[in-house]
Amino acid sequence: MMTNRTRQVSFGGVTIGGGRDVLIQSMTNTDTQDAEETCAQIGRLEAAGCEAVRCAFYHADCAGAFREIKKNIGVPLIADVHFDAELAVRAIENGADKVRVNPGNIGGNAALRKVVDCAKQNGAAIRIGVNAGSLEKELTGKYGGPIPIALAESAMNSVRFVYDMDFYNVVVSIKSSSVPDTVAACRLFSDACDAPMHIGITEAGTYMSAVIKSAVGLGALLVDGIGDTIRVSITGDPVQEIDAAKRILQSAGLRTFFPEVISCPTCARTSIDVESLARKVEQILTEMDKPVTAAVMGCIVNGPGEARHADIGIAGGKGKAALFSKGTLVGTYAECDILAVFKDYIEKNF
Repeated sequence: MMTNRTRQVSFGGVTIGGGRDVLIQSMTNTDTQDAEETCAQIGRLEAAGCEAVRCAFYHADCAGAFREIKKNIGVPLIADVHFDAELAVRAIENGADKVRVNPGNIGGNAALRKVVDCAKQNGAAIRIGVNAGSLEKELTGKYGGPIPIALAESAMNSVRFVYDMDFYNVVVSIKSSSVPDTVAACRLFSDACDAPMHIGITEAGTYMSAVIKSAVGLGALLVDGIGDTIRVSITGDPVQEIDAAKRILQSAGLRTFFPEVISCPTCARTSIDVESLARKVEQILTEMDKPVTAAVMGCIVNGPGEARHADIGIAGGKGKAALFSKGTLVGTYAECDILAVFKDYIEKNF
């Protein structure tokens, strides 16, 4: 469901937009002034598959640490700045590949102009990051609150301003803790502007709540072709955000990271241990690093049909199991032998 409708924007050696893969981002929660600890956390994020990282640049004293962090990481470094355009300038001058500024609190167009001028001089990108919790007062008054059209208008106003300055290295994010508001606002903006979008649900909560909210909200946008970078915001260790983001992207059909196991939820017709079998199949594929689609089905109602559409599938019942591959029956085996047969077939054919 890749989209080509956004313009391409480059920062820190990566390019997003225009049909490129959706980039996975996260944000550190260490003290940015502690370069060693922050680099260590970024290293764990990189190892998990993070492709760009954002750090809060909250004080002028972050500058020295920011330079050190930039030297010791392998992904683009994004500075997160609020309230003070001078901090955004300082972040760019000290190595930020992109700087996030919030039009609701950065100080208006005069302040934004300073950031754009600095980004132009240093080859950096800017993210216009609209947040429902800090929308401009005039828009809150105009619309009676941070409703989707107000959020989209805030983003459009800022993008028009920087485009008028002949600066197009711009990414936009529009976030709310409300899933419906986030989705509606992003759709409104996407219909009106070609700037690539970073998408996420802000303040999504602890793991389970955050993953569900993000799967619903970001999934809706991604299948619409909206979203060029993604962050799943989870309270706690940011490393857990990466796996969640990968799974959302894979479920949306945009990127492949893991083996996919299709397994039935089981019912009274089930006569084999589908749950145990599915877990073992997933483990085998993961250990073998085989990102294939495998089906594990427990009866004859859906089993052969579902298994037929997978790369490889098992359909079992009453102590026996049939192995299918790309619609063709490989053979029927004793249930106790099927995992060994499955593994051997994978090794030889995938």
